[in-house]
Amino acid sequence: MATLTIIVLVIGLTVLWRCRTKLFRARTVYENGSLVVFSFAQIKNSTKKFSEKLGEGGFGCVFKGTLPGSAVVAVKRLKCLRQGEKQFRAEVQTIGMIQHNNLVRLLGFCADSSSRLLVYEYMEKGSLNSHLFCKDSAKLSWKLRYHIALGTARGLAYLHEECKDCIIHCDMKPDNVLLDAQFCPKIADFGMAKLLGRDFSRALTTMRGTIGYLAPEWISGLPITHKADIYSYGMMLFEIISGRRNAEKIKEGNFTYFPIFAAVKLHEGDVMCLLDRRLEGDADVEQLSRACRIACWCIQDAEDHRPMMGQVVQMLEGVLDVELPPIPRSLQNFVGMED
Repeated sequence: MATLTIIVLVIGLTVLWRCRTKLFRARTVYENGSLVVFSFAQIKNSTKKFSEKLGEGGFGCVFKGTLPGSAVVAVKRLKCLRQGEKQFRAEVQTIGMIQHNNLVRLLGFCADSSSRLLVYEYMEKGSLNSHLFCKDSAKLSWKLRYHIALGTARGLAYLHEECKDCIIHCDMKPDNVLLDAQFCPKIADFGMAKLLGRDFSRALTTMRGTIGYLAPEWISGLPITHKADIYSYGMMLFEIISGRRNAEKIKEGNFTYFPIFAAVKLHEGDVMCLLDRRLEGDADVEQLSRACRIACWCIQDAEDHRPMMGQVVQMLEGVLDVELPPIPRSLQNFVGMED
């Protein structure tokens, strides 16, 4: 009888210790930034068996989840990840240490058996993509657009210039800019290139065509630097300004390419025609001209002609003047222009 009592007591203490450990882990994410290590069962339960999909990308699906205590999270279920558990944990811990007001915060992860999942803070307003291009979404004011462009630039500048090692995003686009309840922009997936390695670049080039957000060096196979992100940011900035995709299909299967139109109109001094028609001209003209110039500088063909991201922030803030950029040679070829 005494032996049975001792066994029951030991089991009870073990269960209590495990519960206290889980509770401590759940608290640390809010208290000191440590990542929570979730079991697959916990995540499956929090997402109601992955029933509410928020989105899907080239590297996995994202699901809405609710943790004990009613904290809402976004769970990314990764696919095609070949790393071992030890390497995955090391990379995730590194990503978890990267925190900035304009970066989506990683809260925890799961590395059970073959499962690889990342748990992020939930962004209530969804992606910038949905606000720019979905017909049923409310239009974003110019003030909000400029705020989003500036916040995104600050997040990228932090990754490029303020982290211990320069972090190249490699996939900047409106889908990867998420908005919180106050429309504060936060960059998502900034650690995916590091996590996925070669799988990332292979999938990226498969997913994109030559007309998109990829810098020319992606297409030509040259080494990729942080300047590739700046090119992508410039392409995205054009879409923030216009509220339309840079490449759009028109009649008879032909396509129109907005950056060509924008570069020409910028040199003609007619920037108002580049503004999203839904805004009906309601924009700060000086800011609009500044944003158009910055976008054109960012998409220069030569890497060394593109500004640093910190400079882009200063330009948007009005600290640095923005000279009229040359029309990129690749765009000149499109419109048959000569020097």
